[in-house]
Amino acid sequence: MVQIDRLTSAADSSILAELLRDAVNNGASIGFLSPLSSAEAQAYWHDVLPVLDSGNRILLGAFAEGSLAGSVQLDLATKPNATHRAEIMKLMVHTGARRKGVGRALMVAAEEAARDAGRTLIVLDTRQGDPSEKLYRSLGYREGGVIPQYARSSNGELHPTIFLYHLLVD
Repeated sequence: MVQIDRLTSAADSSILAELLRDAVNNGASIGFLSPLSSAEAQAYWHDVLPVLDSGNRILLGAFAEGSLAGSVQLDLATKPNATHRAEIMKLMVHTGARRKGVGRALMVAAEEAARDAGRTLIVLDTRQGDPSEKLYRSLGYREGGVIPQYARSSNGELHPTIFLYHLLVD
């Protein structure tokens, strides 16, 4: 059973940092290169957590058996012509919790949070061909386009990124 909670700027950055390190060091393409150090992961969360107080970023945590099993961020666009949309950022699931519905539960909760914030469009990007792409497509996300050689992996190889979108209204 997975419980999804909205986290605040008071969240434990060390637990979030370990989740980030686990994800990146096990192949997740979420903007960092492996090996990701504890200091780099802590610095990332040190920058992100205060942003949550603005109300323009939502951080959801998935908890299973009392431990953080995953997280996702929802960035609410603030430009006057963009207040109908949000962006999914850094969906990550701990390797010990993968293939157990954690990512799906986080995405469903993020969509609900977007609706609650009056958003009707969600966008995201992911390395093309990653397991996350399959998850997003199973949730109804559609391809908006592909950019070749967009993301670099730890071995220096360049990978295409696919941009996906999901309309929250019919």
